[in-house]
Amino acid sequence: MISFVVLMSATFSVRAQTPLAPSPTPTPRPTPSLERQFFRNILRDQKAIWTAPFKLKKDDAKWLMPAGVGTMALVTTDRNTGDEISEFDNLEKPSRIVSYAGSLYTVAGVATTFYLVGRNKNNARARETGILAGEATIDSLIVVSALKGITQRGRPDDPRDRSEFFDGGSSFPSGHSAHAWALATVVADEYHDHLAVRIAAFSIATAVSVARYTAGKHYLSDVLVGSALGYGIGQYVYHTHHREMKQHEHPVDRESHWPAITPNLNRRTRQYGVALTWSF
Repeated sequence: MISFVVLMSATFSVRAQTPLAPSPTPTPRPTPSLERQFFRNILRDQKAIWTAPFKLKKDDAKWLMPAGVGTMALVTTDRNTGDEISEFDNLEKPSRIVSYAGSLYTVAGVATTFYLVGRNKNNARARETGILAGEATIDSLIVVSALKGITQRGRPDDPRDRSEFFDGGSSFPSGHSAHAWALATVVADEYHDHLAVRIAAFSIATAVSVARYTAGKHYLSDVLVGSALGYGIGQYVYHTHHREMKQHEHPVDRESHWPAITPNLNRRTRQYGVALTWSF
């Protein structure tokens, strides 16, 4: 019994005097850039958007019920309001011009401009605005295209059954409104500290939505639902993927704004060319 106690004491003293090797500190993996995560984030967005109805709570009924009732009221009166606005022929041409601001080409061009200027000027905010605006635009395009295919509502200028659903149309919801509001929401959220930018972004989106109605291309309910979808998608994309940046932080390497051009010459094989390298 005594020998056992002595043996245990000796073992304890040896272990106590042996220093423990420090565990290696794991090297944190760098966060992938928004460019690298672009398409993966779109897939994640779509999953969140289409599964959102299954995640509603009781408190959501406070705004969901009035919104649903209001939309149904507009749907039932769309044909009358559409016929009334069509009597103002002088509004059709200027409305079409204004609605160009919500076309997919224009919105994509604005997002691309933000991104390229951000890279060129080493402006992290403009760069992120371009990426998230492009992401929100693609998200809205996918959602709107799916809903158009499901509802198949006739447009106001459709010679067949106007305003009728499931009749091969493409009126519901308004794609121009959705794209314009998705872009405007991202821009307004990114530049939340610039009131003029926020006012300009939402004013343009509102003008596009109204123009789609006054041009006779959509009904009021089409415009309302499209605008709400664009705004909601823009909000989700920004708050989900926006990255906080410290003041004066420039995560973009100055030397990587534009592709690095390197001549590729091989006289032996008679191969001549130029290599372009653009790191994100």
